Amino acid sequence: MRLSEATLSYDGVRLFADLALELRAGRTTALLGPSGVGKSTLLRLIAGLEVGDHVRATVVCDDGGPLAGRVAYLAQRDSLLPWASALDNVALGARLRGEPLRPARKRAASMLADVGLGDRLHDRPGRLSGGMRQRVALARALMEDRPVILMDEPFSALDFLTRLRLQDLTARLLTGRTVLLVTHDPLEALRLGDAIHVLHGRPANLDAPLEPPGAPPRAADDPALLARQADLVRRLTGEHHAGAGS
Repeated sequence: MRLSEATLSYDGVRLFADLALELRAGRTTALLGPSGVGKSTLLRLIAGLEVGDHVRATVVCDDGGPLAGRVAYLAQRDSLLPWASALDNVALGARLRGEPLRPARKRAASMLADVGLGDRLHDRPGRLSGGMRQRVALARALMEDRPVILMDEPFSALDFLTRLRLQDLTARLLTGRTVLLVTHDPLEALRLGDAIHVLHGRPANLDAPLEPPGAPPRAADDPALLARQADLVRRLTGEHHAGAGS
């Protein structure tokens, strides 16, 4: 999938100017950058949620077709309906599209089993932990069965160990999908990303991708990974760019 000629302004401030990004099919691309640089906005732009005269972009799939109808979006907050069960939350999209309810609920139950919640189908979000709610949100995204998954800091509100477990689960369940993951966590990007970009500047630019060796999910205590983390921190703090220009 390719994004090109992405230009977007808010109140006269230009966030992007002819920005380009390529997402390799079947791989996970991670995107880092300082707060306010436009990471979430870029994700929304690709998803088709940024519309109006302030935005212009071309998004094309590998087969040359449009992206519309091929994307599932996993937000930072789980956004579950508090009055609905886990099962009904996962089946919500199918219900809104008017699909037959019985097969939709059966498939939703299977998705919840995949994320380890097969015994919590009828629990409402208020009875679930933060990690469980995020797993319900992941099951809901998988339920849509889209080839492209856009993820906006989906694990940021979780404790460290729960985050590691969900990263492992997500890497397994999203194998073969084209994923764009926005994150503030360099280690998370290195564990899950096949290619990692840093977004910086105004208008924002993308660094050349960093490509960790091996397949996700990579071990969090791998010394080689921790060395790459130091490189990412330098990129995020601007040392990489300062050195490149000296």
